[in-house]
Amino acid sequence: MNENRIQILEMLAAGKITAGEAERLIAALDKQPQAAGDSPKSKPKYLRVVVRSEEGHNPNDPSVVNIRVPMQLLRAGVKLASLIPAQARDHVNCAMREQGMPFDLSQIKPENLEELVDQLDELTVDVSQKYSNVKVYCD
Repeated sequence: MNENRIQILEMLAAGKITAGEAERLIAALDKQPQAAGDSPKSKPKYLRVVVRSEEGHNPNDPSVVNIRVPMQLLRAGVKLASLIPAQARDHVNCAMREQGMPFDLSQIKPENLEELVDQLDELTVDVSQKYSNVKVYCD
């Protein structure tokens, strides 16, 4: 919590300002541009998957795959998942379990996705094998 917010809360606790005034002051702080170096990190806008294979290893394989998935698409997908009828959702869950993926679509909720997206900022998956490299990260 920054110094200005603490000062506003202390004034509220001391009875110098009302709760409504404190709320307006905090809202005004949120609208102010942050000082350089004090700015909050922006949320990632894309989930990126990059696959590179060693050139010449297999001439039929592409040497680079670069996929950029907008986070908004992920959010929309989660919202749409809640519209899947229960019978269809059960069928999908069963099919995924048969393929070795114990996953329950009913557990995907928008609030869970937002928490995940907040944590994705720190995500980097880097897998290197003999002839290829896979990297998953947010930007």
